[in-house]
Amino acid sequence: MNRHDPEGAIAEAARKYSNWGRWGEDDVLGTLNFLDEAKRREGAALVRRGVSFSLSQSFDMNGPQKGWRRRTNPVHTMLDTGTDAAVGNQGFPHGIGGADDVIAMPLQCSTQWDGLGHIFDHGKAWNGRAAEKVVTSDGDLVTGIEHMAPYVAGRGVLLDAGRVIGDRGGTSRSSAAESGGELPDGFALAEEHLTATATAHGVTVGRGDIVLVRTGHLARARRDGWGDYAGGPAPGLSFTSAGWLHGTEIAAIATDTWGFEVRPNEFEGAFQPLHQVVIPNMGLLIGEMWDLDALAADCAADGVYEFWLTAAPLPITGAVGSPVNPIAVK
Repeated sequence: MNRHDPEGAIAEAARKYSNWGRWGEDDVLGTLNFLDEAKRREGAALVRRGVSFSLSQSFDMNGPQKGWRRRTNPVHTMLDTGTDAAVGNQGFPHGIGGADDVIAMPLQCSTQWDGLGHIFDHGKAWNGRAAEKVVTSDGDLVTGIEHMAPYVAGRGVLLDAGRVIGDRGGTSRSSAAESGGELPDGFALAEEHLTATATAHGVTVGRGDIVLVRTGHLARARRDGWGDYAGGPAPGLSFTSAGWLHGTEIAAIATDTWGFEVRPNEFEGAFQPLHQVVIPNMGLLIGEMWDLDALAADCAADGVYEFWLTAAPLPITGAVGSPVNPIAVK
């Protein structure tokens, strides 16, 4: 990998790992095509104890956003309150009162999915379509995230790289597991790290799986303060992991970081080069800012790293991303 040539590396990876045309010229699901009915039955059969975990961060003003590209934290406003009901100004009969509220937020301000219309490669959207024909001021006219709403449920697999790989600065694997494990900022998770983590957990990763990668970055941000969590240095997937993402035929992948891939990025002068390969060329569904800590602690306790996972995006017509409250059930 020539760190001085992001253009060349992106072009080569896009060529090698493209799924354009794989599911027909009209496809709007990308790698979610790997998650079929049999895979959902397999995932549902993993429920043993019935314990469930929400993998979502909170949607409130205390979130990590700092205004980059007009991304803000959610603003929650009450339209009707108990005070209104108590003073009788709601106009309802026989003493009934109520409360209503509204929220204003960017769709990618907290735990979310990146839709297939989120990233382009040299003016091309998923499946080789012209970006200007796909996403306009009216939204994503072709691959809006509403198309994915029925399908994101199946076998989830946690790869707790924070615990298994440990601290690059010298933390042993055993002490990393005891502490919950956090990878340092800038740690690039390559294929070897992902496969080593799966091996350590005794799980396989393959066609139709929804893979969750815990780095420990969110745990660190919660302990030390948000800082530059939204857009700053972070552990994440290496650009070189593109081959693994393609070859495993996973349906989707999500991390506990803001940007999924390692930051700073591995090329000089680059910005999110792995996104540029895997979304418009591979058609891979990517999740970011997922809260994996409680699930990871339970997996470490019982040694089971696979589970039923449902994580449907909101069917917001024409959206290129969506908030999500993923639920893992073991």
